[in-house]
Amino acid sequence: MPNYHEEYDVIICGGGTSGVAAAIAAARTGANTLLVERMGALGGQLSVSGPPGFAFAHLFNPCGEQDAAGIIEEIHHRLLEEGHALPHLKPEIRLRAGYTFSYIDPDWFNLVIFDMMEENKVNLLLHTLVVDVMREENRVTGIVVENADGRREIKGKIVVDCTGEGDIASRAGAPYEIVSQEEIQPQSLAFTADGVDWKELLAYIHTNPDQFTYFELTLPEMTKEEVEEVRKEAEKYYGSVTDVTQLGEIMGFYKLRDHGLETGEWHQYAGVGFFLTPREGGHIQAHFQHSAQVPGIMPTDAWSLSKGEAECRKQIQIAWKFFKKYVPGFKNAYITRICPEMRIREGRRIMGDYKLTRDDVAEGRKFRDVIGKSHFKAGAHHAANGNTIVLTNKCAPKDGGSHDIPYRCLVPLGVENLLVAGKMISTDRDAYQRYVQQTMITGQAAGAAAALCAKHGVSPRMLEQDVSELQQTLKNQGAVLDGTH
Repeated sequence: MPNYHEEYDVIICGGGTSGVAAAIAAARTGANTLLVERMGALGGQLSVSGPPGFAFAHLFNPCGEQDAAGIIEEIHHRLLEEGHALPHLKPEIRLRAGYTFSYIDPDWFNLVIFDMMEENKVNLLLHTLVVDVMREENRVTGIVVENADGRREIKGKIVVDCTGEGDIASRAGAPYEIVSQEEIQPQSLAFTADGVDWKELLAYIHTNPDQFTYFELTLPEMTKEEVEEVRKEAEKYYGSVTDVTQLGEIMGFYKLRDHGLETGEWHQYAGVGFFLTPREGGHIQAHFQHSAQVPGIMPTDAWSLSKGEAECRKQIQIAWKFFKKYVPGFKNAYITRICPEMRIREGRRIMGDYKLTRDDVAEGRKFRDVIGKSHFKAGAHHAANGNTIVLTNKCAPKDGGSHDIPYRCLVPLGVENLLVAGKMISTDRDAYQRYVQQTMITGQAAGAAAALCAKHGVSPRMLEQDVSELQQTLKNQGAVLDGTH
């Protein structure tokens, strides 16, 4: 059991996708590691708040090169071997835009994560909220927690903020950026359904291939002619596909949506569609990520979050009645799971020693202190309307390649002995690194870096001078740091 009076080498705050990767990496690098999580579950958006199942996505860039590996690939491979995942889905029509899927079963992901905590001897402290940091001037020396035991202090050599919203870094005094309530992306509440007649749905798709969204299959630099070619190929693909899992997502249903808006049976804040979630024995469920989402919800305001949770649950009822009534294949379907909390798409971005920019993404920039890669498009923001995505200032790395993520983005300004990982690392808004593969990559890097800092008695900022040991450690753990366009 964790000991409140023990000084840990590394304390990870938050057990979401970045936090579990950070904890595994830190422990494997030799650190006595404590992972603190406010809930009783681990895995964050992959097992608690959505999007469960499909979301090991974007592991391959448009050149077909795998640029997201390490712990995320290890988990997928492990689940695949145990029958709880499907092979990487990368048909040509998806690969050209780097929008591939790697399906996993979210509940088995949660179970495997707990196994990996035990295997790597990570100390777990669940049902515990980190409420503050311990500091000596600008140096973090530990954390303050509250739980069933009351309020306690826990000392740590290096603390890693994996809360998603930068709660710990902001309390430590690190500067941050956050957009206004009017601009912030909608926060969403996911749910999953079973009992879908996939044959009936596929028959509808085959006869209505023009009723679906294909924009994620294109790249921003494509000409109108190239986009039109992709659209035609996509319609042909949708019109002939025989295995629903080859679609990955099914978004659009434009005529049905427009009818629902006219009759008041669909709400204005989302498009119609869902992703797919694999279950044991090749079974498939429908996972709804965008059907309940609310604009103007600030993750830094508990009253605002409370409003969002209530409104999302109203929208789920509207969306489900619509699907049951109008969408082919859903007549006898039933909801199997409603996530217990909203998925927070946008919040604080903690400013660090380097700020990743839209231009860095567009140029596919490489950095001497690379700790991971990504090819996800910059400037694509979710919107609370029927289009779901607003493509403002959108770009992708040139030549179908990947951009580097620098270690310096993980080191907050003005604070020592603290690292951040996950979606709140130091970027501009367009380069926001909020997707699962990105959060697990930066989590793994932050965990390994924290362990090395504790081992050598240096601060994360001092480690910037020579990241070669960190890079070799990450490569030994399977991370991709080079070899891509």
